[in-house]
Amino acid sequence: MDPGTAIAPSALDAFSAWAPIVWLKVNPYAYPILQIVHIVGIALVFGTLWVVDLTILGRLRTFDANLLTRHLIPWTLVGFGLAAVTGVTMFAAGVGDLISNGAFVLKMCLLLVAGVNAGVLHARGAIDTHSRLTRWQSGMSIVLWIAIIACGRWIGYL
Repeated sequence: MDPGTAIAPSALDAFSAWAPIVWLKVNPYAYPILQIVHIVGIALVFGTLWVVDLTILGRLRTFDANLLTRHLIPWTLVGFGLAAVTGVTMFAAGVGDLISNGAFVLKMCLLLVAGVNAGVLHARGAIDTHSRLTRWQSGMSIVLWIAIIACGRWIGYL
């Protein structure tokens, strides 16, 4: 190849050179604000799921799990939307570092498992708090989300 010929940048390089991503990287306030909104989203997800899962597990017996779910799941989805949009944006600012970060990869895998777990739970219809499978899924939901949060914190340290 002729040394004067420009080598086409990889897709990741091109993405990280995109003007909004460059702005995100150089603006001293943008990334911390994104992190704050990401954490608020995660708090909404985990907080609402924690209450629903504890109700399913029989720890909050004064609430009807189905009624509580109808009221809280929209807030869970708002939180997930905030976390997803901010997470994708933060990913765009650090693609190269994140795709090789074990904690990030594990977090993404756990998010997939948590999503499948929730999808299967809600696809079965009304929540039966006496079902062993439902109770197991609720326990797994709590464990998965704690692991997701832990992995998110470890990303900066690996």
